[in-house]
Amino acid sequence: MAVVGAGLAGLRACERLRAAGHTGRIVVLGEEAHPPYNRPPLSKELLRGTLDRDKLPFRQRAATEDVEWRLGTRVGAVDLAGHTVALDDGTGLGWDGLVYATGVRARRLELDGAAWRHTIRTLDDALRLAPSLAPGTRVVVIGAGFIGCEVAATAVERGCEVTVVEPLGTPLERVVGAQVGREVQRRHEQHNVRFALGRTVRAVADAGEHLEVELDNGAGLAADVIVEAVGSVANTEPLDGQGLDLAHGVLCDDGLHPLRDGEPVLDVVAVGDVARFPVRAYGDAPIRVEHWTMPTDMATHAASSLLAGLAGTQVDSTGFAPLPTFWSEQYGVRMQSFGLPHLGLEDVRVLDGDLAGEAAVGYHRDGRLVGVVLLGMGKRMLEFRTAVAEARAASLEPAR
Repeated sequence: MAVVGAGLAGLRACERLRAAGHTGRIVVLGEEAHPPYNRPPLSKELLRGTLDRDKLPFRQRAATEDVEWRLGTRVGAVDLAGHTVALDDGTGLGWDGLVYATGVRARRLELDGAAWRHTIRTLDDALRLAPSLAPGTRVVVIGAGFIGCEVAATAVERGCEVTVVEPLGTPLERVVGAQVGREVQRRHEQHNVRFALGRTVRAVADAGEHLEVELDNGAGLAADVIVEAVGSVANTEPLDGQGLDLAHGVLCDDGLHPLRDGEPVLDVVAVGDVARFPVRAYGDAPIRVEHWTMPTDMATHAASSLLAGLAGTQVDSTGFAPLPTFWSEQYGVRMQSFGLPHLGLEDVRVLDGDLAGEAAVGYHRDGRLVGVVLLGMGKRMLEFRTAVAEARAASLEPAR
């Protein structure tokens, strides 16, 4: 058994394969030199210097002690027909079953220059960026999604002068909507973060002692450090040229088998951020969900699907309905989300509380709750998570 990808999804896949009864050899191929580690703290505690990097790796369970980890190993190509993986060092690995868990990488802007580029997707990214965030450092963050906002909050807490450039009208607009986005912006501005909204970056130039960020309106921003936080790209290249739909991730059925000409490839599953699959109760269009909790839910189902596929059968996927969950922390306030709020941006309601303090915000589609975002309200997390789960369950019930 080969697992391509040594992040959380790859680790959980190994654990679930063992739990499902697979006793054969498992080889994990990971491009990073680090064992699987916890990524959410990278843009928060680790960047602030309040968490030791040695605390990041996940604990290895006894059931996976015999798993072979080949770290610092880059996969060049996966041959589905030949059941081999070609490595960049010229060697190869055969497999009978394959877990594809390569995740995503940071998307980059089409701008010249390399030395100025910082992202915050990997441990090495965070370790490179952290020493640069000294008091008085002028930081320009490109992108006001969750990673961009977290980096901005961390940088300003470390005494940096921070400007965030965002093409949309508010931070987080695509994921939580303008109403919550404006409140997030207000909180950042209270901490002296500046925003250039509705703006894109045209160029970055070396101005000697600093960098000059040119915006599309001709304005310039002086920067000592620039962080690109403009989304992600699924790592699908090793699967190119084999008849799979790789647009925005690996298109899979609800058994997490990649689809080739509409038919599932039964000896392969995709797990984690790289997989695009139908999320039951949220419509028929397959989506990628880059939430920290998803790999665990997906790995359990994928392990069963893969072992069944190797036996020439398919599992019943009707019970596979994971509830996407994520969290963010900015200025000591925890923001949590359940479901898929971005599907309900046209019908957003404050369910309880006050946006200026603590609030629960509901997102609805066709009158049905599809997501909740909590600003604070940690003690009521279970209540609102249950509400989203119950709405999801109701949507799965057959029409009468």
